[in-house]
Amino acid sequence: MAQLIGAIEAGGTKFVLALARTDGAVLAEARIATRTPAECFPDIVAFFEQASAYHGAIDAFGVASFGPIDIDPASKHYGTFTTTPKPGWSGARYHDVLGRFGAPIVVDTDVNGAALGEWQQGAGQDCRTLAYTTIGTGIGSGVLHDGRSLAGFSHFESGHIPVPHDLARDPFQGSCPFHGDCLEGLASGPAIERRWGQSLSELADGADRVDLIAGYLAQLATSLVLLHMPDRLIFGGGVIKTPGLIPALRKATESRLAGYVQSPRLDPGLEQYIVPPGLGDGSGLIGAIALGRSALT
Repeated sequence: MAQLIGAIEAGGTKFVLALARTDGAVLAEARIATRTPAECFPDIVAFFEQASAYHGAIDAFGVASFGPIDIDPASKHYGTFTTTPKPGWSGARYHDVLGRFGAPIVVDTDVNGAALGEWQQGAGQDCRTLAYTTIGTGIGSGVLHDGRSLAGFSHFESGHIPVPHDLARDPFQGSCPFHGDCLEGLASGPAIERRWGQSLSELADGADRVDLIAGYLAQLATSLVLLHMPDRLIFGGGVIKTPGLIPALRKATESRLAGYVQSPRLDPGLEQYIVPPGLGDGSGLIGAIALGRSALT
């Protein structure tokens, strides 16, 4: 009998749940809104109980989740949310809800999961080192080398890097509850809507505002290049779908790099270097399935 993987892609606005075979074929799938653990966890249990009752026992779980979250398998708090600003999530643990199924559980960040999906099947297939960044409810980056996510004592927190903030041009004080005008506090989806009352793609006179957000994101793109020298930068998430944002990001990043880093990877205009996800919105779920698969090898 084929082994089965329970996969969870947990994002700022929704959870995607799936039961899949090890070859990636999805047998059952559901989406639930991201609320509190007390509301989400029973829905997760109900889905996997129903799916496993129909298709068979689950052999492993892969979880690609928003954070901050403990992703150290050697930690007694592995799979536990830490200082997340989402109400009710600090201290919640995936093992508390999935442990009843008796299967191994692999937990990583949502961006590391998306990076893994893109590395295996999407826009990162020809890369040894790949950086995936999501710009949505939050901002985060995952970096892979030879298919393994990089981290130190915890996962990276690229969304909270400080960025130059010209208050004359952009008087918005920022929306991050921890840092105010860090990158996420200035350029995430909620920050954009709090500043202008609409999403970036809804703004009728949005060209200058697209350039403003692109400038903030270029600070991150430049830092990723200088710190990790990735073979490619993938930018995903809802905000990045704004027409004109990726071209503006390429232009601002190339300008900030200023010709200092020379590599055939850095094509003129960065059209092959800074790209959207090849798998669209499917990167995270494919990565979560891959995380579960890793527990079976």
